[in-house]
Amino acid sequence: MTETVEHLRDFNYFKLNTDVKSILAEYIWIDGTGERMRSKTKVYKDPITKLSDLEWWTYDGSSTEQANTKWSEIYLKPVVYVKDPFRGSPHVLVLCETYLPDKKTPARYNFRFIANEIMEKAKDFKPWFGIEQEYFLLKRTGTTHIWPLGWPTGGFPYPQGRYYCSIGERNNFGRALAEAHLRACLNAGLKIAGINAEVAPSQWEFQIGIAEGIEIGDHLWLARYILERLGEEFGIDINYDPKPILGDWNGSGAHTNYSDVKTRGPGGYQYIVNELIPLLQNTHQEVLKLYGANNEQRLTGNHETSSYNTFSWGDGSRGGSIRVPVITKELGAGYLEDRRPAANIDPYLVSAVIVDVALLNSTYVNQLKQLLVDSAKQL
Repeated sequence: MTETVEHLRDFNYFKLNTDVKSILAEYIWIDGTGERMRSKTKVYKDPITKLSDLEWWTYDGSSTEQANTKWSEIYLKPVVYVKDPFRGSPHVLVLCETYLPDKKTPARYNFRFIANEIMEKAKDFKPWFGIEQEYFLLKRTGTTHIWPLGWPTGGFPYPQGRYYCSIGERNNFGRALAEAHLRACLNAGLKIAGINAEVAPSQWEFQIGIAEGIEIGDHLWLARYILERLGEEFGIDINYDPKPILGDWNGSGAHTNYSDVKTRGPGGYQYIVNELIPLLQNTHQEVLKLYGANNEQRLTGNHETSSYNTFSWGDGSRGGSIRVPVITKELGAGYLEDRRPAANIDPYLVSAVIVDVALLNSTYVNQLKQLLVDSAKQL
């Protein structure tokens, strides 16, 4: 990267003595914005070898936009854990669902519970996903992140064209962070498939998948958490806005690749074209409400996007709502890519609604939309 990274922080220099047998479990959850994450550490004396070894815990929901002060306790329910790539073995990262004090009512922006219900109903179809998570890297000045890494302060770099999958100091900004993220995700055991520099300068992408069912949301949220933590060490903010820089610059998406036993089986391409795509077209406006806030700023029909208001598809098309890869057509079976989701999606919502539309006759679409509306209501 072109800038000197200031205040580089390594939170891991204080090694635990060899006689310390405690296990550090970092409990992670989605807060009341639906986009940001929080975490805190719990010390265990015994090894963590299975999910049931991890206790439910609580936190102050009034400080995370999920509760008021008079009724502030929110429960954390551990749902999956992985190796902690920062502290190392035997410490763990623990992804949690959030619940109100009755331990039954989901807290604001807990959509995993409904996504898991949908995935369970469709599990015989083995829905597979791969999500391409785009993001921008922003420089930090004090507590304010004002401009993309590598861009002239308050100004603009050379036009797009030279930055996608680029190499070289004048073209590529932030590789050190992206590479560290890839390795940390692999060390954690996440299903990360790759990384690349994207079309806009200081824009990157990582891919999660192939992941089946609820696993896609779990692994994407954990990968985001790891990326944010690395951003702390580099003094760089991770930005998932669909269109962080207005003008002739690409926005950020979360293209979602989908397949199931029907698309992957004999005649899968014809099934995609004749049955699945019409289902996606008929629910276009409804599902867009679940595809990320302010996504209309990104889906303009320019910069490798489709129109927000018009559904379209094509073989190999990166200008449509749905791209059917050329390899799927060649093989007669495979997967499709939904190019509509924005970078700031909740992957639980997006994966759940795709499965619902494709396999469950859109039974849950209205419920998913209402849950999002209810979460956005003022406390």
